[in-house]
Amino acid sequence: MSRGFTSQMARNIFYGGSLFFVLLFAVLIFDTEQRIPQRSKSAEITPAVVRGKHIWETRNCIGCHTLLGEGAYFAPELGNVYTRRGPDFIKAWIKAQPTGAPGRRQMPNFHLDDKQLDDLVEFLKWTNGVDTEKWPPNIEG
Repeated sequence: MSRGFTSQMARNIFYGGSLFFVLLFAVLIFDTEQRIPQRSKSAEITPAVVRGKHIWETRNCIGCHTLLGEGAYFAPELGNVYTRRGPDFIKAWIKAQPTGAPGRRQMPNFHLDDKQLDDLVEFLKWTNGVDTEKWPPNIEG
């Protein structure tokens, strides 16, 4: 009655499944490409933001912190730190490091001047404006 599973049936399932998933992948790519411009309407990238990113990179902040989920998990997520703490707190916190609190991880003091701190805060403010589609779900990162 039943002839079983033939190699031709297996081949048809393989090709049909492969074609289905290739088309599904193409649709997902197209959808993402259409949505990226809508999500990228954050604040304009100013020279201060560029200088702040340069400070972020040259001080290897991503070696300890995460930014929008990328980086190390040694220190807090900073993608939404501007909303959580505000510019004055960020500047004061960076200037006060290391705190010397026993048993706590310590951030080094990078000896940034006020202009550099302003630029770094502008970079964090710009990062805070990126539409991450409500990620992370917890505002504390």
